[in-house]
Amino acid sequence: MIVCIAEKPSVARDIAEVLGAKTRKDGYIEGNGYQVTWTFGHLCGLLEPHEYAPEWKAWALSHLPMIPQRFGIKVMNDSGIQKQFKIIEMLMANADEVVNCGDAGQEGELIQRWVMQKAMCKCPVKRLWISSLTEEAIKEGFTKLKDQSNYQTLYEAGLSRAIGDWLLGMNATRLYTLKYGKNRQVLSIGRVQTPTLALIVNRQLEIENFKPEAYWELKTVYRDTVFSATKGRFSSVEEGTNFLETVRTADFFVTDITTKKGTESAPRLFDLTSLQVECNKKFGYSADETLKIIQNLYEKKVTTYPRVDTTYLSDDIYPKIPDILKGIKDYELLTKPLLAGKLPKTKKVFDNTKVTDHHAIIPTGVHPTALTDPEKKVFDLVVRRFIANFYHECKISTTTVLGEVEKVEFKVTGKQILEQGWRVVFTKGESEEKETEGEEEWTLPIFQKGENGPHEPTLAEKWTSPPKSYTEATLLRAMETAGKLVDNDELRDALKENGIGRPSTRAAIIETLFKRDYIRRERKNLIATNTGVELIQIIQEDLLKSAELTGLWEKKLRQVERGEYQAKDFLDELKAMVTEVVFNVKSDNRRPGETATQLSIEGTICPICGKGTILKGNSAYGCSEWKNGCSFRQPF
Repeated sequence: MIVCIAEKPSVARDIAEVLGAKTRKDGYIEGNGYQVTWTFGHLCGLLEPHEYAPEWKAWALSHLPMIPQRFGIKVMNDSGIQKQFKIIEMLMANADEVVNCGDAGQEGELIQRWVMQKAMCKCPVKRLWISSLTEEAIKEGFTKLKDQSNYQTLYEAGLSRAIGDWLLGMNATRLYTLKYGKNRQVLSIGRVQTPTLALIVNRQLEIENFKPEAYWELKTVYRDTVFSATKGRFSSVEEGTNFLETVRTADFFVTDITTKKGTESAPRLFDLTSLQVECNKKFGYSADETLKIIQNLYEKKVTTYPRVDTTYLSDDIYPKIPDILKGIKDYELLTKPLLAGKLPKTKKVFDNTKVTDHHAIIPTGVHPTALTDPEKKVFDLVVRRFIANFYHECKISTTTVLGEVEKVEFKVTGKQILEQGWRVVFTKGESEEKETEGEEEWTLPIFQKGENGPHEPTLAEKWTSPPKSYTEATLLRAMETAGKLVDNDELRDALKENGIGRPSTRAAIIETLFKRDYIRRERKNLIATNTGVELIQIIQEDLLKSAELTGLWEKKLRQVERGEYQAKDFLDELKAMVTEVVFNVKSDNRRPGETATQLSIEGTICPICGKGTILKGNSAYGCSEWKNGCSFRQPF
């Protein structure tokens, strides 16, 4: 008998239907040589501190750092979970083969592996890896099953992430709560949660401490067109007034006209983050709401796997595009012109080097039925973005006109759309994120070089503006790029490697900050509460709150997934970091406003091997057991 284990009952039903398993049993579906069962949520998790050492049940600084020699897992203490686990355990005990049909990602791999480990699965295990839940995709997936060993590094990355989060979260939360919580509140600290909160707090403090400064802009209206002085801003009203008086009485002369023709590509296909950003901007949906909606669309088989961080498709998807376009019947007016000829295949859409486990989010070609209003809106975004990428580029003309009044230069630029191209896919005002906020398009009148005439100059007083508060859309982008402000798609792709959190977990991180009362919403803006601000100000350790440093850990986790970095090395680094943080905070005898002093960890037991003691070298601490393979080394 072949046992298939899916991540939830609804997915198990879809798989069972395709496999011909029809008989409903308690906790599984049987038939045609298969038994299809399921997990739901996290059936298993890492042990709690007191389950490693009874004395760790009490919160005490003397017990920190808590670093188990070996991490263990347990079945969660819930009657429904315990019952389902016993069913899975029974099925696996009698199985000839198991097929892991879990969510095709790092977290899904970890969840199913833990369940199989606790169930003491002894038979061969294969892996189903699919990007949609359509009948065709499931059938194709079962013809391409791979041995579980092909996904070992994916599991190791997921395991390293879970252990890393346990090490830092358990130790730092207890550490800061005991040291600074004043016996009245738990100060929750997380590997991704805290640097994300720091982004919001730091932005808020920038805004609060911002001192606006006045400046003046000189503009003039000639033939109903507003020209701006090329000199830019004036820092004093006197300087601006002098220029205003210079140009007030003389005529405006057109000195130069240049026109450049160019093209604009369609907005890139969606990955999860860009979809969450777009839904927040357009509909005000939170990152968590968007994730739930696109997950529902995936389970309803109308869109592909959502938890992705690429905006590209692999080459093998190209032959399937015509059928997908034919399947989205409600968009026939837009797809008909595409299907009349050969579909373009460009590197901006198809690039195998940019696709690893999954491709961008696209429709499957299954006609949607019974969608909720939010699901219809998100589905429409995905479909239009998909269709637009097979239309021709938009052709534009950019005209720049230079003018002069008494040797004072003025300039205006206008853009004209010559051929709509992909823009026909979007209704007016929905040209998508290709245009930056506040950018306008207009067609200029026809000017002639050398023409001149009267004009109306004005000098306007303006004030510098503080940076804007984060919205969920801008925070997601900041998390994706480790806090760097980037508009360019190619540069953003390069920085994704160092982003904090994973696309699938960022929404949950933001929701956790709300639940802990560290942030709140004001309209679309994310505002740090007093509790959130105080927590970030208490934390002196950059290791805990730096988006850039957290991004480097994320990069190493991705390298673990690709087999380029050892999971053991990553965890050894984290253990050393946790040890350093604990010693530094324990030694902190600051009064408000003072910086922390450093406590020497020389002579203490090594947190990595538990055998040697820490020695001080020229520039770093190291373990006395380094000759026997201990890797502890920490700069000071």
